[in-house]
Amino acid sequence: MKKIVFSLLIVSSAFLTSCKKEKVTEDAVNTATADVVMTPGNIKLSADTQQSVIRWTGSKPTGKHNGTISIKEGDVTVKDGQILTGTFVLDMNSITVTDLKPEDGKEDLEAHLKGTSAKNGADDFFNVKKYPTGKFVITKVADENGKTVVYGNLTLKNVTKAVNFPATVVASDTLVTIDSEPLVINRTYWNINYGSKSVFKNLADKFINDEVEIKVNVKATSN
Repeated sequence: MKKIVFSLLIVSSAFLTSCKKEKVTEDAVNTATADVVMTPGNIKLSADTQQSVIRWTGSKPTGKHNGTISIKEGDVTVKDGQILTGTFVLDMNSITVTDLKPEDGKEDLEAHLKGTSAKNGADDFFNVKKYPTGKFVITKVADENGKTVVYGNLTLKNVTKAVNFPATVVASDTLVTIDSEPLVINRTYWNINYGSKSVFKNLADKFINDEVEIKVNVKATSN
């Protein structure tokens, strides 16, 4: 059935506007770290896993698919209404295709993305048995050119790359919400290579686009 790559998790280079999607470039792929010591005034909020989700869209010449990935757990540290850091664990077993019905191959595509299909390679996409979780760590939130930009590290399949994206951010001592603009990542930076014509040279028109569009919607509260 249709095989298309997931988008995820979480994240890429900043857009110039909300409707113009920029691709992550090689020079944007650098790891970064952020160590925040809990000091008086720092407040840690817990991720609301029921209201946090990653939405993805993958495409190929003949069409596209979209779906979601759930947040397993996470937290955000704030001080004086500003985000200092945050960590979100992605449940890769929760990969869902939302544009197909069961009779149209929904379960087949989900199994292929997870790497649990008997007829496809486990490592074609995410290999959830070996890599059951991903992670996004916020390293900085900054105001740039009239936009709020979230910077961080995205880890998938044990590969960590630095990413950033513009978002609408609300932060207080009791609530944090982050709603990103649509953004584009290159899946091959995380060794998600299935059907990539930049990796495999003899695919003709049987390829899947390297670029995946995602949206990040997370919420954290003081419970």
